[in-house]
Amino acid sequence: MHSFTPDTATLMNSIIGYVTERLQLNPVPLDHGGEPASLNELAPSLINEHGNDPNHVLAQFADVLAPAVISCDSPRFLSFIPAAPTKASLLFDMVVSCSSLSGISWLEAAGAIHAENTVLKFLADRAGMPPQSGGCFVSGGSAGNLSALVTARDTARRRGHQPATRRMIAVSEQSHSSIVNTANILDVDLFKVATGPDDRFTGAAFRAAIERQPGDAPNLFAAVCTGGTTNAGIVDDFAGVADVCQELGLWLHGDCAYGGAALLAPSVQHRFVGIDRVDSFIVDPHKFLFAPFDCAALLYRDPELARLTHTQDASYLDVIHTEDGEWNPTDYAYHLTRRARGLPLWFSLAVHGWGAYRDAIEQVLQLTRDAANRIHLAAHVELVREPELSVVVFRRPGWSDAQYHQWSHRLLEQQVAFVTPSKWHGETVARFAFLHPDTSLELVDEILSSMR
Repeated sequence: MHSFTPDTATLMNSIIGYVTERLQLNPVPLDHGGEPASLNELAPSLINEHGNDPNHVLAQFADVLAPAVISCDSPRFLSFIPAAPTKASLLFDMVVSCSSLSGISWLEAAGAIHAENTVLKFLADRAGMPPQSGGCFVSGGSAGNLSALVTARDTARRRGHQPATRRMIAVSEQSHSSIVNTANILDVDLFKVATGPDDRFTGAAFRAAIERQPGDAPNLFAAVCTGGTTNAGIVDDFAGVADVCQELGLWLHGDCAYGGAALLAPSVQHRFVGIDRVDSFIVDPHKFLFAPFDCAALLYRDPELARLTHTQDASYLDVIHTEDGEWNPTDYAYHLTRRARGLPLWFSLAVHGWGAYRDAIEQVLQLTRDAANRIHLAAHVELVREPELSVVVFRRPGWSDAQYHQWSHRLLEQQVAFVTPSKWHGETVARFAFLHPDTSLELVDEILSSMR
């Protein structure tokens, strides 16, 4: 007979003590990535036959492992796309975990799914999608893009689409890498649309590309617009691309993983005109909606099309497949088992109200505009392009690739900030990805001064 020791009370006291201290950190420390050799020495494996004192195991995590992880929720984390989960969402994520909520089907998890669906409806309403729209929460943007485009491909097949050669998805030069990966998984080709001087995927650019390559038009089954590119925060021309998709009978997918949250912000809502015409879209609450990892909302204009694609048939699953209006999240993405990952966002939205989210997003957008203005006024740096959302791309004229990387390493080593270089049309540049409402303009000034 197995014996899981120590007792629950001992574990609870240890873990809750650590969690309490962590949640009270303000600000969260940036910390630093660890070296393999150092971690091998300082954190030898604790996996053995008989186990260890939980306080000893927790000490290794708190003293060695955690400091070797750069904190995405630090206001000094300005690389990639950061995170800034609310305390309410973090705490309720613990509730979800300790309650062992599966979130697979209505039969097992009706209450959890009902709550998740209220959040999905809220997001769908912000995008102007019709009342019958719906979907589910998946692990991240890559999973959402894959699930949506699988649905697009299978819907095209069911409607009799016969490509001349191989099926194709229309994308721009700025589309996320997960779209490329999705095309590889689906074994379809990419129809790449060259963007203009503003680097947006537009309806005009789409038409021009088709005119240049008319033989590829019959192969197209979908197009992907991005609502906030990861590298520069660009919002594509949803309305113009939707016009072309409507004329050609193509599925339009909105990859709004990073930028979709900006639909709550009045100052930038105009950038998303036409998003109400998409067939599917995603937004990652673990980015700009202040939820914990891993959480992406996937929504369909007509969820029945997704259900026809993703429902898994097996004898033991027959009991969950009913026709009485029950909602099974497993029917709307490629997954089966899933945690109820939308609940932390549900709890936080319900506690704080969506107005608090709107205000926090607007605060970050204002910081972005202020940072861009600082760069305009500085003599030693240049803005590469005006920011559309909360990403600022800029350069230090005269710097080499090596100098950018040395500067980035120095900032992290000194715990000033985590700012990694990026590439823009082949040129090494600097990039701020703002997301945390507590990031200050004073920190921006300090970083810019370090580039003199």
